[in-house]
Amino acid sequence: MRTTLLLSMLMLVTVGFSQTTVNGKVVDQNDQPIPGANVVIVNKTIGTVTDFDGFFTLETSEVPPFQLRITSLGYSDGSANVAENNETLTIVLSEAQTFLDEVVISASRTPERIFESPVSVERFGIKDIKNASSASFYGGLENLKGVDINTSSLTFQSLNTRGFAAVDNSRFVQLVDGMDNSSPALNFALGNLVGMNELDVQSVEILPGASSALYGANAFNGILFMRSKSPFDFQGISVYGKTGFTSQEAAGDNSYYDIGIRVAHAFNDKFAVKANFSILEGTDWFAVNEEDLSIPGADRSNPAYNGLNVFGDEVAIPIDFDAATGFPSGTLGSAVVSRTGYAEQDLTDYGAQSVKFDGALHYRPFGDDFEIIYNGRIGRGSTIFHGASRYYIDDFILQQHKLEFKNNNFFLRGYITSENAGNSYDMRFTGININNRWKSNTQWFGDYVATFAGAKLGVGTGVLLDDEAAHAAARQAADTGRLVPGTPQFQNAFNAVISDGDLATGSRFIDNTKLSHIDANYNFSHLTKNFADIQVGGSFREYVLNSQGTIFTDLDGSIPYKEFGLYTQIQKQFLDERLKFTGSIRYDKNEFFDGFLSPRASLAYTAGSKRNHNFRASFQTGFRNPTTQDLFIGLDLGNVILVGSAPDNLEKRTFSVTNNNTGNTGVFVPRDTYENSFSKSSVNAFRASNFADTSLLEAGNPDPITPEQISAFELGYRGQIGKFTIDLSGYYNTFQDFIATERVIVTFSKDETNLQASATEIRNGDSQEFQAYTNSTANVNSYGATLGVNTRILGNFDLGVNYTFADFDFDEASDPDFRPGFNTPKHKVKASFGNEELFKNFGFNVNYRWSDAFFWQASFADGDVPAYTVLDAQINYSIPKIKSVFKIGGSNLLANEYFTAVGTGLVGSIYYLSWTINP
Repeated sequence: MRTTLLLSMLMLVTVGFSQTTVNGKVVDQNDQPIPGANVVIVNKTIGTVTDFDGFFTLETSEVPPFQLRITSLGYSDGSANVAENNETLTIVLSEAQTFLDEVVISASRTPERIFESPVSVERFGIKDIKNASSASFYGGLENLKGVDINTSSLTFQSLNTRGFAAVDNSRFVQLVDGMDNSSPALNFALGNLVGMNELDVQSVEILPGASSALYGANAFNGILFMRSKSPFDFQGISVYGKTGFTSQEAAGDNSYYDIGIRVAHAFNDKFAVKANFSILEGTDWFAVNEEDLSIPGADRSNPAYNGLNVFGDEVAIPIDFDAATGFPSGTLGSAVVSRTGYAEQDLTDYGAQSVKFDGALHYRPFGDDFEIIYNGRIGRGSTIFHGASRYYIDDFILQQHKLEFKNNNFFLRGYITSENAGNSYDMRFTGININNRWKSNTQWFGDYVATFAGAKLGVGTGVLLDDEAAHAAARQAADTGRLVPGTPQFQNAFNAVISDGDLATGSRFIDNTKLSHIDANYNFSHLTKNFADIQVGGSFREYVLNSQGTIFTDLDGSIPYKEFGLYTQIQKQFLDERLKFTGSIRYDKNEFFDGFLSPRASLAYTAGSKRNHNFRASFQTGFRNPTTQDLFIGLDLGNVILVGSAPDNLEKRTFSVTNNNTGNTGVFVPRDTYENSFSKSSVNAFRASNFADTSLLEAGNPDPITPEQISAFELGYRGQIGKFTIDLSGYYNTFQDFIATERVIVTFSKDETNLQASATEIRNGDSQEFQAYTNSTANVNSYGATLGVNTRILGNFDLGVNYTFADFDFDEASDPDFRPGFNTPKHKVKASFGNEELFKNFGFNVNYRWSDAFFWQASFADGDVPAYTVLDAQINYSIPKIKSVFKIGGSNLLANEYFTAVGTGLVGSIYYLSWTINP
């Protein structure tokens, strides 16, 4: 009896501690491996993840039989029964029939299906990257509904949603693994110039519209999230290579290549590492538009000629030739005269480059429940930046370093961002100061006046020339000996100017600005799930501006300032989990302004017997802090001086301006812009009266800037109707204290109360134009809608069509100087058609985009952007034996060159061949 009992107990112990091992492979319907798929025992927390080749090994003390549940983004859930130990399984997952099943994190800071998201959200995943017909995955984002991309150059694309966009778009936030990828000094992201290697992209999510309730200041027009692959889930070596050429009428055909590699390895279940490297080189789009900005439609015979992509001719003064030469009034007349400028292609080599490296260490000391991550990123690039001027960003470096602690319920991360402008320079000042190094403005205009007077009076020839011929003779004489591009003399002057950081004599801009950021979030849902899902979080940020006076008013030292925020969110489901309420509120404080509360509330209802219809309504508020430039810029662009309005900025810098015609000098501080100015519109009206009606002059004196606010209302529907998936949304936004710039005129005497004296100064040119950063008093509203329809036709062909409408209105009479800069087409239509498996291992995709004409308004130049049509396409072929995908594609195959911002180069075509190993 004792022996029997002992044997029974031993058998129980053996069974209790036996190990069950299950091996398997997860593939799709085409027998392609699915990496990163979750394999979990049903009703247990025990599981594993497939490796890069789709294989998994699950070891458990669970005794068969039991069931496995297999899930992966973009695929329908699968299951498998385990009947015995050491069983080997092959599980096939079918591609999800609708994008609505895909999981997003950004909308609520917690995983949820797009179908259930409380607000609009767009997703671009691994499958979309593979099928992208654009030359880069980042360019492929333009095919998403409601998304605009303004192309400044080959390697710099600026993303935006819902209007009020510029190339330097500070209204839109871009996060890379939780880190703000914006330039700390410029407050906007330089596209993917120093962003993420496409081999490492797990997913991209875009939240259109205000997102301040969860993400704080500046998540105003929208926010983009790029999430990278974990080295635990995606291991091995991946490589891609792209080569081809760009084609543009102005630039011709130029070679292009893009190479990248990703290496990831998990040494065990606790420690994993990864590293990514990529390099892209090509030739930028040439900008050769020489349209006259001073008199649109005029030719170069205009003495005040100011070409769009010509620099140096911004230096212009009104000349009273009679007063200058001592002749009686009416003898020679007067005119505005500009110096002769240099074409943009003479001031840059249009070399485009993007070099990116990042590495990460992942450590899980207690298993999957807790992870410590160090991530370091560094990017270097050369590109054309299109802002207040045209800038050649040469050897620009941005680096980020992050330390993060996280588990399924919380994260705590801190990171620093620093940048170095390298050898970057302003093309406008390059042209201006090459001219000045050859001949001063005083001497040049003096030569011009003397020759013009002589030509009009026939001195030395006896022939009296008309105005046009006299101006031509005067310019020719004043330009005698001018430095000619391509000569050693010009090159020497060019090199000296672009290496000089003093904008009075050079054009280089210096930027060593830094940003430090900490944010945290805790999700209490594991504790409060019987009541509701509750989250709390917060962030702290500090800027340290350092441009040595080339951008900001920091000649006497760097400028630090801080901001912080706190938020909470609650989600609760009712009515058999059909009705979902989401509410959140955030408090933010910038040290220069009062604190601001931004609440959000939404309701989503799932209808239908199959729960395949979801209706949502949301109200949310947002705010936008003034940017670093809005607060502390102090930049003399020659024709206009930009001055920020932070309280500490109003006396931080002195600007000295000399009138080359009268010899008088004005000395200004930023405060004069806000306290001693005339509105530009009233000065223009005074000039139009031929300087006769002084009563037209009105004080400008804009108020110093404060945060901008938005109230956003949105209705939406997502659903499955037969074979069609539909995503429809509409929004209406109202703005308060809309951040804007205002042009004003300050006279040398700085006394706007003395109209007669000021009128004389304006008439003589003893005045200076300033750009103030302020808030509009106008009532501004924007509204729009998007509709996306996706289906499968003819078996397994994917077809998608989407339409976007966007418009705005404002009370122009209440603020005639307000420049809204909506910069978005009213109508956009996009379509895609493709098949991942047209026949074995062969697929294709075609993307079509049409954009309506719209008016572009920005500090560099205003003008119409014509409607344009773009067609991209690619074919791809997979060879599973060598784990490779080959792709041939092209962007803008119709070769209809177009532009999205006035003053940029026309976007031509890109043709490429790519080879990706272990995609």
